[in-house]
Amino acid sequence: MPLPERGGPLAGVRVLELTKVWAGPYAGKLLAHLGAEVIKVESRTNLDEMRAYGGVDVDAAPYFLSINQEILSVQANMKSAEGLDLIRRMVAQSDIIIDNLRPGAMERSQLGYEALRQIKPDIIQLSIKMWGNEGPLGYQTGYAPSFAALSGLNYLVGHEGDVPRGMNIRYGDSTVGACAALAAIAALHHRERTGEGQFIDLSAVETMTSLIGDSLFGWSVTSEVPHADGNFHPEMCPHGAYPCREGEWLSIAVANDTEWQALCRTIGAEALADDRRFASLDARLANHRELDIALSELTRDRGVLELGEALRAAGVPAFLSASSLDLCSDEALWSRGGYRMVSDHRNGTRPIIGPSWRMTPDEARIERGAPLIGEHNEYVYREVLGLSADQVDDLTLRKVID
Repeated sequence: MPLPERGGPLAGVRVLELTKVWAGPYAGKLLAHLGAEVIKVESRTNLDEMRAYGGVDVDAAPYFLSINQEILSVQANMKSAEGLDLIRRMVAQSDIIIDNLRPGAMERSQLGYEALRQIKPDIIQLSIKMWGNEGPLGYQTGYAPSFAALSGLNYLVGHEGDVPRGMNIRYGDSTVGACAALAAIAALHHRERTGEGQFIDLSAVETMTSLIGDSLFGWSVTSEVPHADGNFHPEMCPHGAYPCREGEWLSIAVANDTEWQALCRTIGAEALADDRRFASLDARLANHRELDIALSELTRDRGVLELGEALRAAGVPAFLSASSLDLCSDEALWSRGGYRMVSDHRNGTRPIIGPSWRMTPDEARIERGAPLIGEHNEYVYREVLGLSADQVDDLTLRKVID
């Protein structure tokens, strides 16, 4: 039976996902949050690793649940000719194909862009690879830590004198997925204007490199290679995170002398205000290490929320450095709809991270959690492809639907 309408600006757009892990599924999730119908092709013999990470139940693995809300799941064995034929029939009914499979996998399965165009001339293929689909490194594959290291991000993370550090989140996957979704929407707009589909060749490393900011060309401007320097800012001081009671941290950013004087008055640091080492921005920048030590001694016995509120009232930007627990209990995020409640078959009702946008008047409903593997076989094969119940039963018995 047809699925209920969800609304949203991408209502009526069908996306076929041949994806694994995070970057590709993250792009699909964002399109689903905009109202697209996103169908993920899966197989028990070629399982998405995220269905195994952190658990033993492929229908309740926490990482998979965190990424795949409002996604439909259909089983098809891509290692069989009949399974690939089913996927080609799905392509004919789709607008966008997302793949982040290993380099060459789509071509070996006769699902490269030229083959897809023979099935549906205006198809949009979004292909996510570590180094893209072309060039001497196009054969390489990797995960988010690889993207971060190769893009130059890791070299900039850490405190002065540190070795290059990674990040404790898979920033590469989510960032690449977000940029991929943006490219897909642009391709939809192009198709609406011209009737043409597009092939989107997205390099994860290039995406990350494009987002590390002006430091990429820092050497050409300053003749110095940018390196990790903690919270230092060349035009603001103090600028950093300062310890408070109970292991909390307060982030403070002072832009001018007026804010500096207000900071000193609020925390009772008149001696610092009168200190020649800190009398001007240039002086504070030259002595920022000593300033950070002195401020830390004044903040470490203060409550982070009370101190932050007092500084903001005085005109000084100062905010809690929030932990995951702080964010999950943040009333502002809950009231704005930053979190949504969805229902899973195995987990009941649970919160998820919702989209960061609010749309009026047509925002997509987000109510369904991640799918059971093959949960939407009946819908895809009966409603979308028009197979009979006997045909579906036969394909299942022969493990084409696997």
